[in-house]
Amino acid sequence: MTPKMTQITLSPQDLAALGGPNLVYVRPVMGAEILAASPTGQVEGYDLRPDQVLYAVHRADGERLAVLENRDAAMAAALAHELAPVSVH
Repeated sequence: MTPKMTQITLSPQDLAALGGPNLVYVRPVMGAEILAASPTGQVEGYDLRPDQVLYAVHRADGERLAVLENRDAAMAAALAHELAPVSVH
């Protein structure tokens, strides 16, 4: 007999607390996503192409903390700020 599955809904605050306050995740993000989410003045002076792959550091609740040019830099930045990074694909 298969056990019944129950759906659980978590708030952003629940997700943030799930892995502890220092847990962050690093994921690839396209330049187009960064350009679309940023006011024009914030990306002036950067050579950011829509097809460029960057790496974003996010809190457990999904808030983006930083965007860096490569995965190693994103992981190192998280560690330098005493965070516990994990990778997502």
